[in-house]
Formats: sequence, structure tokens, C-alpha cells
Amino acid sequence: MHQIRLTNSDEQFYTNSGNSLLEGMQRLARKGIPIGCRGGGCGVCRVQVLSGNYHSKKMSREHVSECEQSQGIGLACRLYPESDLEVKVLGLKNCKKKLHVT
Repeated sequence: MHQIRLTNSDEQFYTNSGNSLLEGMQRLARKGIPIGCRGGGCGVCRVQVLSGNYHSKKMSREHVSECEQSQGIGLACRLYPESDLEVKVLGLKNCKKKLHVT
């Protein structure tokens, strides 16, 4: 079992490596990470892992870029702990369209 600590709310819960962060939180009827589609497509459960080891499954690049992923940002529904984790909840990314002026 791995301890997951949410730094925004100081909530904590335990889960095993076979459960995503989101599944672990839900199974214990805990709150702290927003819940959306549960499949990596909506971006609602966006978090940043501040410490610990984990692996991730495929997630939408619309919500998490490669650069962000290299900084520990991911979707809680697609992150699987391999050790205790300290996590910051980010929520849905503020998407703004950039205007290109020529």
C-alpha cells in the first residue's frame, strides 16, 4: 500500500500499485481530486506529482503536454503509484486560444 498525500488540502489516503490515484481515492470514498471521464480524455483530474515514483498510461496531449508530463504533471486517472506520493491538485487546465498575428 502506498500513501498518497494531497498538498492542497492535506488529505491523505492509501492505495496499491494496481489502482490509479483516482481509483484509490474513490474506493475509500475520499474527496480531493475532481472526477470526470476516468479515461484520460477530459483533463478534470489534472495533478502534479511533487515526490515519489509512479508510472502512467496514455493520456490526452490536449490536457498534458510532453513537457508538462516531464515535470510530473498528469491525469490522476492515468497515474499509478509505485511508492508513497505527494501530489498537488491542479484541476482542469485553463485553455486559451492563442491568436497568431502576421
